[in-house]
Amino acid sequence: MSLSNRSRLPLAMTLAVLALGLAGCSGGSISNPFSTASEQPPPPPMQSLPPAFPPQDIVGRWGLAAFHKPEDRPRTEAAAADQCKQPYIITLGTSGGVMMHLADQATPTELRLKGAQGGKTFIGPADDPPGGQQDREVVSFDGRVLVLRWMDTEVQGRYGTMVYVRCGPEGEQRPKPKPKAKTAAKPKVPPKPIQPPIQQVPPAR
Repeated sequence: MSLSNRSRLPLAMTLAVLALGLAGCSGGSISNPFSTASEQPPPPPMQSLPPAFPPQDIVGRWGLAAFHKPEDRPRTEAAAADQCKQPYIITLGTSGGVMMHLADQATPTELRLKGAQGGKTFIGPADDPPGGQQDREVVSFDGRVLVLRWMDTEVQGRYGTMVYVRCGPEGEQRPKPKPKAKTAAKPKVPPKPIQPPIQQVPPAR
């Protein structure tokens, strides 16, 4: 390589750097070839709305069972009704929520009913937005049967879709009342015969 060519090479590199600098100053942007889709910001959380029903509607005694295949739901509802002998009890919390168990927790926690767009309702910690990883989505609720699906796919794979059947006149077959013991009948007393009134005969004169 000649001396003149060697002197032109650094000059060309300098001009290229200056051109890039001018492009940045003029408002142009240079994309980063090393950026990946995983570095994109996560979607914004769902906005919390009023739930489809108040927490008082799910307070009470429930038979509980679970299924993994949708076709097993009718059989699971019948199995849940049989669990009313040892019911799962949901009570009201002190802050307007309900006392229920989170996944893998032995102690119940106060959870909040959270509404979301599309008429969806979730049950989970109050601090999490609707549809968080610790939430359960209300698949259906008709007052008697409550169906919940875990949002965490790993937990959903282990526990399955939860089916709660209300215990009571509609959810539990109550035992038949015992017949009352018959008391001994009192002997009947025959009525006294009715005697005609005694007529007094006046004395003879």
